[in-house]
Amino acid sequence: VQLQASGGGLVQAGDSLRLSCAASGRTISGYAMAWFRQASGKDREFLAAISWSAGSTSYRDSVKGRFTISRDKAKNTVFLQMVSLKPEDTAVYYCAARPYVVVSRTPRSYDYWGQGTLVTVSS
Repeated sequence: VQLQASGGGLVQAGDSLRLSCAASGRTISGYAMAWFRQASGKDREFLAAISWSAGSTSYRDSVKGRFTISRDKAKNTVFLQMVSLKPEDTAVYYCAARPYVVVSRTPRSYDYWGQGTLVTVSS
């Protein structure tokens, strides 16, 4: 599975941004997809995950209500809609996939990773 993340950029605090992650290489119907981020000097942290087939989701508490994960089955693409962005949201955002229907919050449980897309939120 190849993952291509896009949609990052420089925005101001309070703005919205939608990240995309296009999957290719094989069917991902039995997969779970997730978004992580890694700020400079910090560990990679879980943000949100979705079971591709069932559509069930899981979120990090600190982003609930601001971030929404979704998928477009026809386009084999997962999205992360982010609103009310804050300077502390500045990080490289990664999408990931694992060949299980159950989502996970642990980075090491994901087998496939996109290249990352940088989100910078200015104050």
